[in-house]
Amino acid sequence: MKKMLAEFVGTLVLVLFGCGAAVLGGDHVGQLGIALAFGFAIVAMAYGIGPVSGCHVNPAVSLAVFTAGRMGLVEMVQYWVAQFAGALAGAAILMVIAGGTAHGLGQNGFGPGSPGGYPLMAGAVFEVIATAIFAIAILGSTGPKANGAFAGLAIGITLAVIHIVGIQITGVSVNPARSFGPAVLVGGQALQQLWLFFAAPAVGAVIGGALFRLGLLAP
Repeated sequence: MKKMLAEFVGTLVLVLFGCGAAVLGGDHVGQLGIALAFGFAIVAMAYGIGPVSGCHVNPAVSLAVFTAGRMGLVEMVQYWVAQFAGALAGAAILMVIAGGTAHGLGQNGFGPGSPGGYPLMAGAVFEVIATAIFAIAILGSTGPKANGAFAGLAIGITLAVIHIVGIQITGVSVNPARSFGPAVLVGGQALQQLWLFFAAPAVGAVIGGALFRLGLLAP
């Protein structure tokens, strides 16, 4: 229960601060500011709840950890429940603060839903590759021979860089829960396109996890 609560809180914070930066401060901080908000939120939670749950706050990360052989199936599913619930709660808080969904909640999309008008193929390729890179950074920096004291910083910087590159493509998911919360509340096109932000991060997570499971990236 402690782990599930930690994952709930961590995912809530990620959505509230990351998507909140886009919705409430995007016109002032720009793409770089939004990217840093997501990255800094992960750094904060990595050190805040990392000792409790490992700070996955992302179903794709949990899938990568499971694929790498570092957690069991039942525990992964428990993490998923907490993460999706936390993302929905974070999006709901943001909706209350923003006064509704008229301007969106930082939802992800492709084609007409893409901030830069990028098509489905571009969005799918980006989300798969970016999630695989993110998983590699996490699994590598938290491995038995890594310097764990700097893991949170490395992971947060990686997520920020991914956002700097990808915000114009899909708004950046690499996290099904982060996409789920806003899409459920916004509905419409965001909800119709949500399948991509489940499928592509899942593929990327399995790729990243498999590289460690097979020993190809083992130290």
